[in-house]
Amino acid sequence: MARKRTDKEGECDVIGCSKPGLRSLAAKRFSSAVPDAQVPGSRRVRVCKDHYKKYRKKTKRDRKLERLDW
Repeated sequence: MARKRTDKEGECDVIGCSKPGLRSLAAKRFSSAVPDAQVPGSRRVRVCKDHYKKYRKKTKRDRKLERLDW
């Protein structure tokens, strides 16, 4: 069964950013990787393309080590 898409797409949750949020990430992991971005105190945050790109660049080494672990 296909997942029904709802209208959860909104703005980026980073304070001061008004771009559309495209990805949802764990707030704790995002804020530790990108400390200069202020996010509200929730469990998940929606981030725009630019903030997701920053997150990916900061966590590149960790993700590579996780892939090599198995």
